[in-house]
Amino acid sequence: MSKSTLDREKIARRIAMEFKRGMVVNLGVGIPTLIPAYIEPGKGVYLHSENGLLGMGPPPPSEEIDMDCISASKHPVTLEPGAAIFSSSESFGMIRGGHIDVVVLGALQVSESGEIANWAVPGTDILGVGGAMDLVPGAKKIIVALTHTAKDGSSKLVRQLTYPSTGIQHAELIVTELGVFSTASGHLVLEELSADCSLEKIKALTEAEFKVAEPLKRW
Repeated sequence: MSKSTLDREKIARRIAMEFKRGMVVNLGVGIPTLIPAYIEPGKGVYLHSENGLLGMGPPPPSEEIDMDCISASKHPVTLEPGAAIFSSSESFGMIRGGHIDVVVLGALQVSESGEIANWAVPGTDILGVGGAMDLVPGAKKIIVALTHTAKDGSSKLVRQLTYPSTGIQHAELIVTELGVFSTASGHLVLEELSADCSLEKIKALTEAEFKVAEPLKRW
């Protein structure tokens, strides 16, 4: 398994620890789609997909894939007992009505204040913002899942966004393979540091200014 894949799985595993029984959680594209595999069976978390699913389970074995049962990311999914299937209009009614407890989104950039850019890169073809424009203002809590740096080595945690913003609401929690950040009082705070990363390393790889929690946890 490549380092990139291991990093993505590590992020997904850490975010799964944030969910509590009874939560309705929407998972965006990219790293968030890996999260179901790390949710404890029977935990009572209800995974939502904007194409019209509530009660998604982990990916099925290859021999049981049913392409009529997919998430909004077009990935095959299983259905937990009691799952519901409904129209996308009803699904977005749930989102816009404030019935999603947590949304987990991938991102291209996150600013010092927690502002998110996840739908367009200037100078490239733009397909549209998708469901993020509803999820960002509609969810009660936003968690961002992203690798710490881009392919060119540049930091994805930036002072100010240089890509178009997704919405006015800001992320409360940002999880990378190197650390876990909160956005307290409009500033990034490093709450947890990966066991295989030093404070000096994460500072060197992060453009955004951030404070360090006391005590700083390891994970």
